[in-house]
Amino acid sequence: MSSILFSILAIYIFIVIGFIAKMSFKERIDDKTITLINVYFLQVFLTFWGLLIRPVDSTLLFAPSIYLFIVILVLFISALMAKRLFEDKKEYSIATVAAVIGNTGNLGIPLNIAIFGEESIPYTTVINLMNVFIVYTVGVYYYSRGSFDVKSSFKNIAKLPILWAAALAITLSAYGYQPSVEIMKTLMMGAYASIVMQLFLFGIYLYGTKISEISKRLTLWVISVKFIILPALTFLVLFLIELDLMIKGIIFIELLVPLAIANVNFASLYDCKPKVVTALVFISSVIFLGAIFIGIRLLNYL
Repeated sequence: MSSILFSILAIYIFIVIGFIAKMSFKERIDDKTITLINVYFLQVFLTFWGLLIRPVDSTLLFAPSIYLFIVILVLFISALMAKRLFEDKKEYSIATVAAVIGNTGNLGIPLNIAIFGEESIPYTTVINLMNVFIVYTVGVYYYSRGSFDVKSSFKNIAKLPILWAAALAITLSAYGYQPSVEIMKTLMMGAYASIVMQLFLFGIYLYGTKISEISKRLTLWVISVKFIILPALTFLVLFLIELDLMIKGIIFIELLVPLAIANVNFASLYDCKPKVVTALVFISSVIFLGAIFIGIRLLNYL
């Protein structure tokens, strides 16, 4: 248990640094510029590194397929219910999509290693890839819809380089391309820079965020979807299918992780109440510190 807690807290160090930096330098730190550099440049390195570090194997695709099925199911329920609960377009967008965009990479991968060991890496890698696909399609669409029309929202998806980078990386991997050690080192440098900047950016947005000013209805809804509806449906689906227990556990943990910081990126990029989204990510991260231990106990019943 201590290794799990340490894995979580060690990641949050960079969030604290970002918070302190913004508190110290205020407007001299331009959060929008950092977002643009990360989304349009550094995350391309992260995508290539994650997809080329191990050849894509079709036998690994079952786990992300189940992950995608559960996410789509919850997204459908969330979209229907949020339509009744939220009149504001931006709040509707946040209420619909925020909870299903989880931190499967920066937190999910090291956390599963702590629980299941390095045998989990192939599965967490492909699940994270599926989450990247969800983030850069459904996530971009809904956050963009808070400020743009449907046509513009689809254009915003196509403009992001990470999807094109992912398609190219998968194609190269499928044809057996193996990058040299020097290339992988370069990709790894960019990947870790992206991860650190992502955490740093979260800390920047946390500064000045007032949780008390957020709609209680929105907060309650997003947190309920994240830690009640999503885990309950995930448990039910996994309980009803035949699958290796470790893979079931990995899928369950990856769907339990708190809101991804990518939510903040797109809320900022498309002017969809980034301070509100930052607060929701923070609240879900705090609740997760307790929810993860309950989740681990539930794994015994899958």
